[in-house]
Amino acid sequence: MMRSPRQRHLFVNEPPKARRAVFFWAAAVVLGAVQLLGLLISPDSSAARLHPAAAAASREQGVASWYGRDFHGLATASGEPFDMYALTAAHPTLPLGTLVRVRNLENGRSVDVRINDRGPYRQGATIDLSYRAAEVLGMVREGRAPVEVVPLGP
Repeated sequence: MMRSPRQRHLFVNEPPKARRAVFFWAAAVVLGAVQLLGLLISPDSSAARLHPAAAAASREQGVASWYGRDFHGLATASGEPFDMYALTAAHPTLPLGTLVRVRNLENGRSVDVRINDRGPYRQGATIDLSYRAAEVLGMVREGRAPVEVVPLGP
C-alpha cells in the first residue's frame, strides 16, 4: 500500500512497529535526560548541600560525648572499622555518611565530622564523637560538652 507524503508524517497512520520505535526512542531521550540531571546534582556537588535555611531548621542542641580506645578497630554501623583518630561520629537518626558541623557551645570551637555509626548509648547524649573530634573541640578531659549539631549534607 502506497502512502502519500502527507500521510507519512501522521503518527496514527504508521504501522504498530513504527509507533513502538517512536515510543522507545522517546523513552530513551527521557531516561538520558534524567541521568544527566542526576549527574548534575550528584552528592559530590555543592548543590546537594543543604540550603542555609534548611540547615538552620535542622539544628540540634544537646550534649556530646566521645568514644575511643575500647572501640578502636571494631566495626561501625556503616561496616567500616572505627578509627578513633578519624573525624567521625555516631548519631541515632541522621543518615550514615552525612556530614555535620559540631560546635562546642562552651568554647566556640567547631569540627566537621562524618556520621558512620549509631549511638550514643550514654544517658542524655545527642552525639558520640571520635577521640580526634573530641580533641579538636577541646572536650576530651571533661568527657561531655554542650554542643550544636548542624547537618551539612551527604
